[in-house]
Amino acid sequence: MSAKYIFFTGGVVSSVGKGVTAAALGRCLKERGFNVIVQKLDPYINVDPGTMSPYQHGEVFVLDDGAETDLDLGHYERFIDISLNRVCNVTTGQVYAEVIGKERRGDYLGGTIQVIPHITNEIKRRIGQAAKATDAEIVLVEIGGTVGDIESLPFLEALRQMRSDLGRENSIYIHVTWLPYIGATGELKTKPTQHSVRELRSIGISPDVIVARSDYPINDDLCSKIALFCDVERRAVVSLVTAPVRYEVPLVLEQLGLAEYVLGRMGLQSRCHPDWSEWERLVQEMKRPKPKVKIALVGKYVELHDAYFSVREALTHAGLAAGVEVEIGWVHSSDLEKDKGWDIVLQADGVLVPGGFGSRGTEGKIRAIRYARENKVPYLGLCLGMQLMVVEFARHLFGSDEPNSTEFSRSTQHPVIDLMPDQRSIADMGGTMRLGLYPCVLQPGTRSAAAYAKSMVQERHRHRFELNNAYREMFVKGGMIFSGLSPDGRLVEIVELTDHPFMVATQFHPEFLSRPNRPHPLFRAFLEAVSKRAGLSEKDA
Repeated sequence: MSAKYIFFTGGVVSSVGKGVTAAALGRCLKERGFNVIVQKLDPYINVDPGTMSPYQHGEVFVLDDGAETDLDLGHYERFIDISLNRVCNVTTGQVYAEVIGKERRGDYLGGTIQVIPHITNEIKRRIGQAAKATDAEIVLVEIGGTVGDIESLPFLEALRQMRSDLGRENSIYIHVTWLPYIGATGELKTKPTQHSVRELRSIGISPDVIVARSDYPINDDLCSKIALFCDVERRAVVSLVTAPVRYEVPLVLEQLGLAEYVLGRMGLQSRCHPDWSEWERLVQEMKRPKPKVKIALVGKYVELHDAYFSVREALTHAGLAAGVEVEIGWVHSSDLEKDKGWDIVLQADGVLVPGGFGSRGTEGKIRAIRYARENKVPYLGLCLGMQLMVVEFARHLFGSDEPNSTEFSRSTQHPVIDLMPDQRSIADMGGTMRLGLYPCVLQPGTRSAAAYAKSMVQERHRHRFELNNAYREMFVKGGMIFSGLSPDGRLVEIVELTDHPFMVATQFHPEFLSRPNRPHPLFRAFLEAVSKRAGLSEKDA
């Protein structure tokens, strides 16, 4: 059959939960036997978020094929348990770059290039790529931002045209809105939703389903009012109250019958009865009171927790497997350089240093790593967290602060982290790193090999700098193990220390492959070491 399309728009405010709603509905459809894919349309003019500040955009989520994408794609992958590719994230920058490139080549035969039809046609072409590239039967498409944003208009116009292109039976529009709560009167208000739908209709799109979001219960009268004033069926108004556990949303949508309604509108029937038993156990375990362990997450963007969204989720997943609740202490690495924030580190049962770019705060991270090494505190380093673990260990071996990464000190006499020779001519910041899925061969008898219980794995990368092979012999003699290598042995992927209960760091980003019902092996091993240090036995957990 030809692919069916479900389009998600947002109203009233941004960050209303479109991404989680789309991911949760995708899971509901997958449970019914359909092959689904999810695509995010981002209105910003950047080609991708790869060079954007985490303070501006949050986490950059990297896919198997190396695409640097929006963090919502992490929601899609974790909820639905699928691997997406670069056609699943479309930006205004990509669209205009493609159209301008065609114009420069003369593909338009001297015609005047306009938003309609040239930009909208390119948007529609890219939407169509998602189904072709994955053989998906149902494509869920989320538009970033809020109805009324000027930058979203070309995307909305493209979606309006697609109903004519696809036919009503092959497309459905879901509008996710927010019901504000007026504390003085104790009321939820539907008027902003009505205005949002009116704005959407002025563009030419009439929603088929309205998902009403709120932090407070939404009574049936309010849902009936929304149905009446927004001209949708009553059963097409879904009240989605903020769930205490994010992964409960698919169960809520299942109970509300959204998947069955959507399938009915598109002329489809469930192929199998959904089995939610594993997902229900997952949510119950998340809600169950558990002993707490404290993890000091030492980063440079900790003011915005979304900058480390996948790391936070991976810790949660591993905590579930270990039977503990993870309490993250957010530590700004620059504060550690000023002797502030150390109380969180000293009270932690484990230390984690995630990825990042730039020199700001790196010395604070190195100090946290030194503390973890000297005090036998379980440590997990990710990307930059591995590179700085290598720098710290080199400083320990040399008895000097001279060893460094050439990313931060080009004149260092001991560049223990450096660019590979074939990388030194690269000038552009965007899309020039080692990105995407690469193989890693695990060395027998190491903690990493024990955690994976495999001889080779595939992991996602996002970096340019590597461990300098000229220092390998020195590190090995000092007590460092290279427990993960590229198949040709040229690149170091995982390092760990012998004389330490758990000090492991990876050049790649394992957090991107963690799933709620299948935590990443290294995060799980880390949490087991943390639980042991916290004095928690398996019985306690």
